[in-house]
Amino acid sequence: MMDWKQLLSLKKFGDTKVRERKDENPSRIGFEVDYDRIIFSNAFRSLQDKTQVIPLSKTDFVHTRLTHSLEVSVVGRSIGRLAGAQIIEKYSELSNLGYTINDFGAIVAAACLCHDIGNPPFGHSGEKAIGDFFKHGAGEHFRLDLEPAQWQDLIDFEGNANGYHILTDSRPGAEGGLRISYATLGAFMKYPKESLPKKPTNEISDKKYGFFQADKSSFLDVADTLGLLKREGETLRYLRHPLTYLVEAADDICYTIIDFEDGINLGWIPEEHALEFLIKIVKNNINSVKYAQLQTKAERVSYLRALAIGSLINDVVRVFMENEEEILKGNFPFALTDKCAYVAQMKDIITISISNVYESKEVIEKEVVGYKVLHTLLEKFIAATNNKFNGTATHYDELILKLLPEQYQTENESLYLRLLNVCRFISLLTDGKALELYHSIVGR
Repeated sequence: MMDWKQLLSLKKFGDTKVRERKDENPSRIGFEVDYDRIIFSNAFRSLQDKTQVIPLSKTDFVHTRLTHSLEVSVVGRSIGRLAGAQIIEKYSELSNLGYTINDFGAIVAAACLCHDIGNPPFGHSGEKAIGDFFKHGAGEHFRLDLEPAQWQDLIDFEGNANGYHILTDSRPGAEGGLRISYATLGAFMKYPKESLPKKPTNEISDKKYGFFQADKSSFLDVADTLGLLKREGETLRYLRHPLTYLVEAADDICYTIIDFEDGINLGWIPEEHALEFLIKIVKNNINSVKYAQLQTKAERVSYLRALAIGSLINDVVRVFMENEEEILKGNFPFALTDKCAYVAQMKDIITISISNVYESKEVIEKEVVGYKVLHTLLEKFIAATNNKFNGTATHYDELILKLLPEQYQTENESLYLRLLNVCRFISLLTDGKALELYHSIVGR
């Protein structure tokens, strides 16, 4: 069974002494420092021009990865504080050690803030485009030169694993990466396992993987420090940090309700669906008189959205606390929203969002563009990088490499790391910058 005292570790990479909560500066606790470091990072700022659902949208009310991440963080902070209040009441020794409900809110908020920080341009299709380049595209011939798990990292390129690398990437002058507290790193890791073997299970944390082979040693340090329990089997996988369930719930709530709201504001989902699909979630809280007074579609939808999120927050906290001990033992293989009172309503909303938004002609057309852009960038930068390493670089390769930041031009003998470095560079591009680079390279 996992232990909250260990799970709330303030340790950071490179620490030489033990950090204790009671010794923290009360005006700026370590978990709040995590939030600050994430929000000031280059990788986080790039989310302002990255797709949430609708790629390359110039409509001001459509969410980007940045606005989505900020909203998930706000929801996560509320969920964390509500759960934290009950956890501290249940485990009085946490209060004696100096922990407060704000620690739980700060950890969950920081993990939520960076939950999409590793996602490449053009939404989730960007992840698929990178994987497809190696699985079926010009990068397929590298397979025989890589270990199976390294190859799996590339053909199944995963934003969560890439995010873990961004947060922990240690290099001269920046040892320990962003130096995030281990508790926040643990809460961030939705899928604490490596990419192989890839076997479908009913366990929610097996859905994807959470770290690249290149980051295995740092992952093990974090997992062991936090006391995450190792699961049985031939793959390296651990039980989730309990607060990961709260981070996941905040994301589930936001993308379900807010993507639905975006679809309505775009006119892709009829406004009457807002009341039809949300009423069962908000019926106990809605003020019918106030709702009738709202004059614009945006105001009416916004009101329903706020009420729905509030209802879902309270319910996922209920589910978490009812199953808290089983979660600590590793006996809860579900997402919290899978067991909440509104699971049917959330599924209905997601179904209509898939048909009217995610699979709309506009979204698909722009995802197709994203595939072409990312495949071209991967092909050009990988060829130039490998040709330089092999001593066969042409003048054109040298020009291409001038577009590649110095930190990604490491003289590394490992083909895997050279390929992964290019993928990391491209993953940090914004939608607009990726498109700009593409046009620079192809000449139009």
